Amino acid sequence: MKTASERYAALARLVESRTVTRVTPPLLLPAGPFFDLAGEEFGRNLLLTTANNGIEYCLRPDFTLPIAKTYLEDGLIGVPAAYTYLGTIFRQQNGQPVEYEQAGLELLGQADASQALDQVLTFARWALAIYDVTAPSIRLGGVGLFEAFLDAAEVPPAWQARIRHRFGHPEALQRLMERLATPGNVITGHAPDGRETVVEIVTDAMLSSGLSLIGSRTPEEIADRYLEKQALDAARIPERTVKLLQDYLSVADSAQPALDRIDAMCHAHGLDFEAPLFQVRNHAAALAALSPKADVIFDASFSPRLDYYTGIVFEMTGEEGDILASGGEYDRLLTRLGASQHVTASGCALWVDRLEREATR
Repeated sequence: MKTASERYAALARLVESRTVTRVTPPLLLPAGPFFDLAGEEFGRNLLLTTANNGIEYCLRPDFTLPIAKTYLEDGLIGVPAAYTYLGTIFRQQNGQPVEYEQAGLELLGQADASQALDQVLTFARWALAIYDVTAPSIRLGGVGLFEAFLDAAEVPPAWQARIRHRFGHPEALQRLMERLATPGNVITGHAPDGRETVVEIVTDAMLSSGLSLIGSRTPEEIADRYLEKQALDAARIPERTVKLLQDYLSVADSAQPALDRIDAMCHAHGLDFEAPLFQVRNHAAALAALSPKADVIFDASFSPRLDYYTGIVFEMTGEEGDILASGGEYDRLLTRLGASQHVTASGCALWVDRLEREATR
């Protein structure tokens, strides 16, 4: 039986393969991008400090974001790049600072996005094999598949954005689905007013009430929220479509039966959905071949709580349910960071401490 140091050395050799570039982002990073891209929920887990110039920094909580930023800052758009890492990240847990060892792979700007994702899945399985994890539970999700489903089902654009924003947040999405399914909660309204008109009305109302236009919600923010609500009320989703959405989100089964069920559901509603399903079927089959002892599940409601993911996403868990590896396709991240053109991106993160515990159970 291999020792812990032997397993770690084997993982280091995987990370330092000749086909990739091992990188080590700084321990101290600007905190702003993490708040902007990962949101306040993730931000609460950061370990923060403020420089004399007022700029807020954090101890490195993640490798993906700084790797993506460096790729852009180095002017590599259009150039395929493969990065690996092995090192410590820092976060808060229950109000206490904690350190975790992470390893991972990031593939940026690859010409064949589907092949890149297969390489990421293979890397994750090789890493798990180092720790003798041969039968993990594997959960697949399809962010891009769900977005394609919303479009194919002709969900109004105003509601697509609202629903997509809650995807990956099961409780919030469930509440929204219940609201849509309850007769009378969604009404047909008139066309939204022009934004400039609403801003003027709100500004006049605030001034006449003696309210300040600064230091709180601005007239523009209030107007935008009002117009969003008005647009949602004006764009009623048919009950048949709401039921179809609920049926889709309830699918969670072994990958092929789950995808067959979605295909049958779409055909019953006159939707041609075979093309969007094709890629998911292929990756599910590849995972099954890589892990013949694993249970590969497709969960239609599964998505990481980060909205820059765009395609297939996955988690690999151990016997006790600990997440050992996770990742997927995240093309939106590079655009959010300022990329001047679309950049494909796939990657995964491995929790080394959890892998070691799994190896010694």
